[in-house]
Amino acid sequence: MKKTLIIASSFALIASLAACKKEAEAPKPAESTTSSNGGMASMPMAGPMMHGASTGTITAIDAAKSTVTLDHHEIAALKWPAMTMSFSAKREQLVDLKVGDKVTFEIDWDGQKGLITKIQKSR
Repeated sequence: MKKTLIIASSFALIASLAACKKEAEAPKPAESTTSSNGGMASMPMAGPMMHGASTGTITAIDAAKSTVTLDHHEIAALKWPAMTMSFSAKREQLVDLKVGDKVTFEIDWDGQKGLITKIQKSR
């Protein structure tokens, strides 16, 4: 009986130790559907309001939704690589702009969406 108890306890101890060593698998990040040259995985996604500036080319304007899509260069202040993204804007900011215009712009990023604070055609 004593021998059986020792063997059973040993197996239970080995099983417990083996379970402790097993590392949890980290979930894989969701695939991004954003067209980009870099990727949003490395971009800050939460936290305080941040401000950035860059240059780019307008690829789409949706006046009804007050959005502009920019194929922009790196935004160093936000640690973003060059990519194509849509941003909200005030309608009056978009009046004299058209697809294909090269622009300089500034945005506020809240961790989930960007708001154009300034946009103008490049000279």
